[in-house]
Amino acid sequence: MANVRGVRGTAAALLAAALAVGAAGCSDGDGGPSDAASKAAGVLASATAEAQKKVDEFKAGTDAKSDVRLGDVTKDDGRATVPVTVTNKDSDAKSYLVLVAFKDSGGNRIDTVALNVNDVGGGASKKAEARSHRTLDGDISADIVRALRH
Repeated sequence: MANVRGVRGTAAALLAAALAVGAAGCSDGDGGPSDAASKAAGVLASATAEAQKKVDEFKAGTDAKSDVRLGDVTKDDGRATVPVTVTNKDSDAKSYLVLVAFKDSGGNRIDTVALNVNDVGGGASKKAEARSHRTLDGDISADIVRALRH
């Protein structure tokens, strides 16, 4: 199993902050629901920018989406999980940053997980698992948003 704590923990913290600010906006009495929605949208935009910043830190990373395969989405205590297989086509060991989006039956993105798959040997494959940050209802699918090899 790959180490997912670093970037995934950051993304989870950003999502929690976004939800907390959105909830606080609903109860502060200074504005109506549209004010709260605006605040939540701003925080989510900020969280998205922070996640993009993490991806941008891999300036030397190479697009490796073709090296990554997803299995079937299942649920574990309501949280969506999907097996991830990374195949390193290079001759030297490489590490990967994989962004996996969970989508509802309408194709709407409802959660995104950043997954580090470290030290995949040259010509070898390594398995990991992406797990949603929260309980997801209904039929869930998963897509690779981005994969970088570094």
